[in-house]
Amino acid sequence: MTPAEQIALWADKLRDISAMGLHFAKNIHDEIHFRAVQDIAMEMLALATGEPMERIEPLRAPIFSRPTPVIGVDAAVIDTDGRILLIQRADNGKWAMPGGACEVGDTPVEGAMRETLEETGVYCRPISLVGIFDSRHCGSVTRHHLYHLVFLCAPLDLPVVDPPSHAVEVRGSRWFAEDQLPEDIDPGHKTRIPVAFDVWHGKQQAFFDRQDDL
Repeated sequence: MTPAEQIALWADKLRDISAMGLHFAKNIHDEIHFRAVQDIAMEMLALATGEPMERIEPLRAPIFSRPTPVIGVDAAVIDTDGRILLIQRADNGKWAMPGGACEVGDTPVEGAMRETLEETGVYCRPISLVGIFDSRHCGSVTRHHLYHLVFLCAPLDLPVVDPPSHAVEVRGSRWFAEDQLPEDIDPGHKTRIPVAFDVWHGKQQAFFDRQDDL
């Protein structure tokens, strides 16, 4: 772990402490103290990422006021020919499984199906859980501590929505055979896609971060 990554992790821990403290604060003094902790966490994140505070401040409500790690969901959509559906992200140009942050009101699998439809226009149905992955141990490049929930899904025989509703988030989507995956895969997905194929082949059950993996 680099010094910057360590500072970002400390900032995330302080984010969690301050958010939980503000949630349960019983008086104005507690609120002031936990707000100060939140401010320090945001300053530490700015230092770790090299981003100005003007870009960190908008994260106060959606991220820094939220206790516990952020939950993300991804869909490993594999068809009967053994091809997986990947998107090319608009932000970094890398290939990844469709997915995103869970939204209030979604079950995790509903979130994965929704993200797939929004980003690719493909309807899918869940088959099984691929695994629960910790962003610190699966190669994800992220500001914040995430839990990635990956679901194995099958495409439905329904017309593809073209263009998809959230086409601005992607440069496009394509189906790839297991032995013909693109080289430029997002780091966090590069470790999880093989696990998805193993579950699809029936080689393993759902993955989780076991103690001997840490």
